[in-house]
Amino acid sequence: MAEQLEYDKGVPMVISPQMGPIDNVVADIRARAQLIARNQKLDSGVSATGFIGFAAGFIFAILMAVVLPLIIWQVIY
Repeated sequence: MAEQLEYDKGVPMVISPQMGPIDNVVADIRARAQLIARNQKLDSGVSATGFIGFAAGFIFAILMAVVLPLIIWQVIY
């Protein structure tokens, strides 16, 4: 005959859970969270220095397009 299980008797056994799929999902969530955090830091840095960068670029463009040719024009003629 088959053994009958008797409850509330003996030492309980610990069953090892199957953690592989859960570990994979946790690793995927962690990687995505790191990418989102990195993107947020980049966006914050760009938005914080956006106006200063635009102003510096505009001044540099005016210097290269107007002032430098005028100086060269004065030297040639």
